[in-house]
Amino acid sequence: MPRTAPKIARHYVVRGRVQGVGFRYFVEHTAATIGVDGWVRNLDDGRVEVYAIGTPDELGSLEGFLWKGPRWSEVRGVDVRESALENRRGFHIRH
Repeated sequence: MPRTAPKIARHYVVRGRVQGVGFRYFVEHTAATIGVDGWVRNLDDGRVEVYAIGTPDELGSLEGFLWKGPRWSEVRGVDVRESALENRRGFHIRH
């Protein structure tokens, strides 16, 4: 039986035209499809913040989707940093 990679956590901040274009819903759906736990929320300055838990491969896949975004978005940057692992199940939008 293959061993699964350990879970890690990363914090992302996405810059660009990422509010008012369905970005949080895109991230929620994408994370759930990949199997990543965590949350996404809008920041007051127009950026979107994402906290995600998964294997390095899962988070690498999510990061690729963060750079792409939904149809009407225009991503100009994604800042990434390692984060402390929290005990979370599922992925949701924070308000």
